[in-house]
Amino acid sequence: MKQEKFDLAISDTTKTLEIQPKSPKSLYRRALAYCALNKWKEAMKDLNEAKEILPNDADIREKYKWVSKEKAYRDLSKCISYGSLVDRMMPEDIVVEENYEGLILDDLSNLTHDWILNLIVHFKRGKCLHKRYVIKMIKALIEHYRSKPSLIDLDIQNITICGDIHGQFFDLLTIFNTNGYPSTTNPYLFNGDFVDRGSFSIEVMLTLIAWNLLYPHSFFLNRGNHESTEVNMLYGFYGEVKTKYDKETYSVFRELFFALPLCYLINKKIFVVHGGLPNDEEVTLDDIRRVERFREPPDQGLMTDLLWSDFVDEDGLHLSAREVCCAAGPDITARFAKANNIKLIVRGHEVKTQGYEVQRGNKVVTVFSAPNYCDQVGNSGAYVRFKAPDMEPEYIQFKAVVLILLLIAASKQATNDVCYSLYDILIHILQT
Repeated sequence: MKQEKFDLAISDTTKTLEIQPKSPKSLYRRALAYCALNKWKEAMKDLNEAKEILPNDADIREKYKWVSKEKAYRDLSKCISYGSLVDRMMPEDIVVEENYEGLILDDLSNLTHDWILNLIVHFKRGKCLHKRYVIKMIKALIEHYRSKPSLIDLDIQNITICGDIHGQFFDLLTIFNTNGYPSTTNPYLFNGDFVDRGSFSIEVMLTLIAWNLLYPHSFFLNRGNHESTEVNMLYGFYGEVKTKYDKETYSVFRELFFALPLCYLINKKIFVVHGGLPNDEEVTLDDIRRVERFREPPDQGLMTDLLWSDFVDEDGLHLSAREVCCAAGPDITARFAKANNIKLIVRGHEVKTQGYEVQRGNKVVTVFSAPNYCDQVGNSGAYVRFKAPDMEPEYIQFKAVVLILLLIAASKQATNDVCYSLYDILIHILQT
């Protein structure tokens, strides 16, 4: 399940159920794997059986309720057009309590570079931004992306592309501390999987949203496979939002995920996608531009390929190790690049020991920006910079500092402010 090899997870749990047919844990886990593969009918069957065995188990009951609603939503969405909760929401109607001591953003014109730096300090001290301002920011960014195509063309002199962050807020700050904060002269593109796994996905999302609103022409977000409800239910973001805010706030984040583009084309030469290439070799960039993305990823098709596919060093088109989509070899990659006049494909989606990895043939690079993934993998993080005129890739690696910070925070003698100060000292040491 952690490796996102859902078919193998189903195979394993099915085998355990042959040995122990009434195992609620196996039924529950198989149902989660079915959800990830959009097999809602099978998931409901397993959860219903698990619910009969353990009728008072809160997790099983909650997942059953969610799967029932999700299945109904999918069935309904086949009959009606996409509707927006965000369009009906009025942030001004959300009451800010008198005892709220956080940042205020009643007018988006007050969103400045310094305001975002204060927001980061706010988050580092363990505080939340009020729901009114969260909804206001998300609503504005949805409006920004809503009219854009699924593939966005950028003409830019230099840019830094970051891979998966996965809720690792303090490692995100390492990127900004070592590579500089976003600005009109220091553009960024974050290539999906901002959430899940890590404990600070909301802090990551709101920081990225704020920068995107402040610098809409030099800060960009791309959708990853973890920007979908079924994956969020499995890997933590849904639970985090529900704990720190509520279910309605998660629904607003969900609409933002629907609005995010699926790919970028930088200077007509660098193709940026979270996952990989289409299963159909006849697909063109114009086909990608026209993809209907305002939805959950379907069971199969172009949108799902872009979010979930992988690359391998063996020629040919293979079934991905995740057993969800395809894995393209160097020959497939070379043909796609030649047909679309692309120099390089930059993608994320896979943890790499060195933080990045170049496919044989030098047409694809995987960039992964979550060091020591899940606090146990031990990998480096990386990001890649491109500068005019040649736009050749420059790879920058970095190590995780979260474990050091958590050790400090665990000390009963350390206040939040002390942790915040020591974190900045650690960053300075790493920079020098």
